[in-house]
Amino acid sequence: MNFQQLNVAAPILKALQSQGYTHPTPIQQQAIPVALDGRDILACAQTGTGKTAAFAIPILQVLAERKAAGARGGIKALILTPTRELAIQIEESFSDYGQHINLTHTAIFGGVPQYHQVNKLRRGIDILIATPGRLLDLISQRHVSLQDVETFVLDEADRMLDMGFINDVKKVIAKLPEEKQTLFFSATMPPDVQRLSQMLLHQPVRIEVTPVSSTVEKIDQAVYFVEKQNKVSLLLHVLEDKAIENVLIFTQTKHGADKLCKQLIRSNIQAQAIHGNKSQNARQLALENFKKKQIRVLVATDIAARGIDIDKLGHVVNYDIPNIPETYVHRIGRTGRAGEDGKAISFCAMEEKMFLRDVQKLTGQTIAVVSEHPFPMSNPGLAIPPRPTMPHSALRSGGSRKGRTFRQR
Repeated sequence: MNFQQLNVAAPILKALQSQGYTHPTPIQQQAIPVALDGRDILACAQTGTGKTAAFAIPILQVLAERKAAGARGGIKALILTPTRELAIQIEESFSDYGQHINLTHTAIFGGVPQYHQVNKLRRGIDILIATPGRLLDLISQRHVSLQDVETFVLDEADRMLDMGFINDVKKVIAKLPEEKQTLFFSATMPPDVQRLSQMLLHQPVRIEVTPVSSTVEKIDQAVYFVEKQNKVSLLLHVLEDKAIENVLIFTQTKHGADKLCKQLIRSNIQAQAIHGNKSQNARQLALENFKKKQIRVLVATDIAARGIDIDKLGHVVNYDIPNIPETYVHRIGRTGRAGEDGKAISFCAMEEKMFLRDVQKLTGQTIAVVSEHPFPMSNPGLAIPPRPTMPHSALRSGGSRKGRTFRQR
């Protein structure tokens, strides 16, 4: 299937072709026709599945047609997203897909002065991408009106709730028109998210792509058993492989991210950290430096990293194994995107074995063990018996594919 078969308009097809898009992803195949038909959508899709295009393309197409037919002005589409990084990425996508369409859009978010954002709003826009706090601030100052919104997108709903935005989200919803199309996207569907979707949606079409318990098949996964105090030394050993050009490293805490970043810098490895205590400007600068390969390592906590979309990210390292197994799936999904190969490495200390067991139980996979390294744990004792082990060299780029995940029988 191609985008033309989804009845995507010619100007958008031209933009997609210039961006190298040829075939729609499964969520795009399912969501675009439904959204073009004006139906509400409840979509469960993790990062890396192409969900931004799944809602951006139909919004651009419908609004362009209505504008050409003489529709009056005002903000016609609102995309609510939890972080500045996501807001910027979504606006970039609207710019890419809508480059041949006469529609205006902007992103508003906190952590920066509102002056330039307000000026753009005053000039009039068709599509608004916003984080909840800044949006409510500008509504209270009468710089934003949502009375003309026809399509509302709630993106990363589960992360929105995790970050404590539920009350802000409800306040925004209360200011939207009763009659509207709602597109609801979430990587997981815990009870709070389900209740919110029931409050928002009218007879939605449910779309589920790449369930959270599955992992990207092209990602090689491996685990190193290591004493906690030897994790830094093991990481430095792994990073001796010059073929690892860029790596996103996850820590469990903000303090841990900062501490690890300083240790890497002391070892002459260019690194920066992003987490919730960093200013928005500092987080965006670190992300840009990483994308431009001005730094080799980005150390991140889960909330700060949600929504990171980096082309050709070769490696993800779980420096700390997460205590929520779904988080592991989201983390490793930062690599192996858009059909590329990717490698996910985890360091497992004694107290993290139960977390590894939960990950393997959720995914139905047993992660290959790297047994040959300089800092082995004295008695790894896997919670789930491993399949054949693999040497560290198998993880090197261009090496053996023995590190591919093994599915349990």
